[in-house]
Amino acid sequence: MYRFLFSSKWLGYLLLAAIFATACVFLGRWQMDRRAETLAEINRVVNNYSATPIPFSQAKDQFAQLDPAKEWTQVELKGTYDAAGQRVVRNRPLNGQPGYEVVVPFRLDSGETVVIDRGWLPIGNKNPGSPDSVPAPPAGEVTAVVRLKHSEPELQRGAPTGQLASIDLQTYAAQLGYPVFTGAYGQLASETPAVADMPVAFPKPSTDEGTHLSYSLQWFAFGVLMFVGFGYAARQQARNAAIDAEDEETPADGAVHSAVPAARRRPAPARKRTKATAEEEEDALLDAQGF
Repeated sequence: MYRFLFSSKWLGYLLLAAIFATACVFLGRWQMDRRAETLAEINRVVNNYSATPIPFSQAKDQFAQLDPAKEWTQVELKGTYDAAGQRVVRNRPLNGQPGYEVVVPFRLDSGETVVIDRGWLPIGNKNPGSPDSVPAPPAGEVTAVVRLKHSEPELQRGAPTGQLASIDLQTYAAQLGYPVFTGAYGQLASETPAVADMPVAFPKPSTDEGTHLSYSLQWFAFGVLMFVGFGYAARQQARNAAIDAEDEETPADGAVHSAVPAARRRPAPARKRTKATAEEEEDALLDAQGF
């Protein structure tokens, strides 16, 4: 009944189903990998974002080369800002709004320098391509609590004087002209003494894992449904073939002939005559008269 499955046409259908299912599995696994990355980020935020700040002496190695598991760790720094080295980072959206971020070198009491991202600024209305004003960092001795963040890659695009295309610490250090830790920078959580004019503080990262799991399950389901559809089509083809075979066995006039030959009919018995003929009446009359 299903011999047609070995035909070139149906083998081609099966190959297409297998290719489609393989693609669905690949896309499903890709979504699962993205979910794993998201869950790892959520775990870092949950464990590190609000943890008790550690002193710079315990985090020094992380500023040189940041362990991904230590991202968002809070570190307490003491020193002074180098306001002359302040830069504005371009193309930094926040909550769907375009804007900038402000990065400033922070020289520690130990003489070492790290970079602090003090916050976000909206695009300006006075000078296109720059914020209307950039708040100055507090002068003198400052105690800052920051959260560790990875250095960003260099972007193949320029930036006006006083601006950066990304928080690429290698490029930033080359502009400053003095040693700076380039493995990580600090995203400002708080600073003392506080100043009235501050950039917009960064919101807490989302801990929502998104739709990766549902998307991956959908892709896996599509791959299975492809074979279900192939099986259904094969079953329908087999049923149609069976119906066509039955139609071929039935004559065109619709009559059904029995394979058993019909018995020969016997001749019907002669019917008895109920009335005498004229000759028989005449003979009977003559007999009665004595002839």
